[in-house]
Amino acid sequence: MQTVRQLLGTKSPDIHAVRPDAAVVEAIRLMAEKGIGAVLVMEGPKLVGILSERDYARKIVLMERSSKATPVRDIMTAELVTVAPTVSVEQCLALVTDRRIRHLPVVVGDEVVGVISIGDLVKAVIEQQRQELGHLQEYITGTG
Repeated sequence: MQTVRQLLGTKSPDIHAVRPDAAVVEAIRLMAEKGIGAVLVMEGPKLVGILSERDYARKIVLMERSSKATPVRDIMTAELVTVAPTVSVEQCLALVTDRRIRHLPVVVGDEVVGVISIGDLVKAVIEQQRQELGHLQEYITGTG
């Protein structure tokens, strides 16, 4: 099974983040500009949280708060679930399923090296299954 390191190798190395004191609207704008569903919340190089579209919907929209007046730190998820690059895609799928989350920051020590989403994980599994199916078809037909 593919590892997180291998999966990150297929993605852009960009890490999108905001400061905890940034207005929520800034984070939402960044997500819209980049076409992503979550941004990391960082104080300098230190990861302190993650802000997702789900956080926004539940903690701003439903509570009728102002996204211009509310700082990210007030609605971010601070109890982070992170993974190392050596973790398998299969283990990550189990983790996002069990924890009901959609994004996993990838860290080495205290350094953030990337973020993977549930979409990235599903895409990797589909690709692996496609390859395995191709190998099986070659074996059965004797063309491989």
